[in-house]
Amino acid sequence: MTVRETFLRAAFVLALALAPLVYADTPVPTQREIEESLTCQCGCGLTVHSCNHIQCGSGEPIKKEIAERLARGESKDQILGAFQTKFGEKVLSSPTMQGFNRLAWIMPFAVVLTAGIILAMVIQRRSRTAAPQPAAPASAPPGAKTDDPLRARLARELDDLERDS
Repeated sequence: MTVRETFLRAAFVLALALAPLVYADTPVPTQREIEESLTCQCGCGLTVHSCNHIQCGSGEPIKKEIAERLARGESKDQILGAFQTKFGEKVLSSPTMQGFNRLAWIMPFAVVLTAGIILAMVIQRRSRTAAPQPAAPASAPPGAKTDDPLRARLARELDDLERDS
């Protein structure tokens, strides 16, 4: 077997292995999946799927239009694009990862990371500057001599208690 034949066989096997990936059908989006991707326009701030207004004047027509578009075989991106054209970007329940919206995706992580770094630096600085406390002396504290009359009284009272018992 020549090098060329080996190469052709390897290319053929690779093509067969990748064929399902290339020609795989994109998953058909569900009605709920698309409804969760859109914000209801009635002002409730919820997604179209979770809008809790009975007979919502905004949510019900959107649900109906989604069902019609799915029946025509439109993809999720096409349906979301149509609603974005109709209502603007505010209809999407999460910001797109384009332009200025990247900031909305990146900022929360950047703030948490920055706060963590600052907190670690403060803790490290405080642990370095904190002077170690001297160990407690094993002998009696300096004020022990003033306690001698009290200790003597305690000893007498304990002796009296033992005698009475």
